[in-house]
Amino acid sequence: MTPLSRALLVAAAVLAPLTAVHPARSEPGCASSVPYTAGQGGYDTYRVPAAVVTGRGTVLAFAEGRHDGAGDSGDIDVVLRRSTDGGCTWGPLTVVAAGRGDTRGNPAPVVDPRTGTVVLVTTYNSGAVTEAQIMRGEVTPAQSRRVFVQRSRDDGRHFTPPRDITAAVKPPRWRWYATGPGHALAVTRGPHAGRLLVPADHSAAPPPGSPDTGQESRYYGAHALYSDDGGRTWRLGFVDDSYDGVTNANETSAAQLPDGRMYFSARDQNGSAPGNRLGAWSSDAGETLDGPTPPRAP
Repeated sequence: MTPLSRALLVAAAVLAPLTAVHPARSEPGCASSVPYTAGQGGYDTYRVPAAVVTGRGTVLAFAEGRHDGAGDSGDIDVVLRRSTDGGCTWGPLTVVAAGRGDTRGNPAPVVDPRTGTVVLVTTYNSGAVTEAQIMRGEVTPAQSRRVFVQRSRDDGRHFTPPRDITAAVKPPRWRWYATGPGHALAVTRGPHAGRLLVPADHSAAPPPGSPDTGQESRYYGAHALYSDDGGRTWRLGFVDDSYDGVTNANETSAAQLPDGRMYFSARDQNGSAPGNRLGAWSSDAGETLDGPTPPRAP
């Protein structure tokens, strides 16, 4: 498949509105607010935030609530706070996906523009294992990374239980898997309008016959998963599987450009090429990449 091309992200141009919803508005005199503070709410640390605005103008701020410390492993919940005044004040913290000793995280929420349903995609692994162990293939399938989806039809007040979609979006040879981090995307223009698109990354096992040397980041790649029916069923979109060690696409974000194309920006995880970011375009809403293009502002 086509690898991501190297490009710098132009944040002001790329981070355009991602869903067809009404904008949230702050009350007069509200300059800023903090929905999560470390050490409060029963958690040591909050990380990996993601926020969306619903069709009713409610701000939903998701995060990982880490019980035992700032580390990426262990007892981690996906938590949520709601704001109905544009982010000035926040309702009580609620647990959307409970780890119960395991790790649930990487929240990637999106609002379905056709129905207003809030769709949340997250990842899971056993709290007893680390990312490095998963990437070295030292864990069982039950302990390894899995992918789940939840839906809310009441403006984020309640969510369905996490439903496992791993078999549809994670090939058997993959080891690590992470959605986002950050919100997902609702396609608003073109033949795929209404599609829910989640940028993500993965690691793969070494090719058959190749030694497993422990250089896990050598096999990092980006990909996307998408749903055309409001989050009920999911398919794997483009896959960057060059695994050349020169550019190692990792955590990925997506935005829809004014011309309808998708732009993907990824972190280069320990690649040998100069620079820290990778970028690519897609003309079919994330199913494939258009191919390497010269770096330029979209």
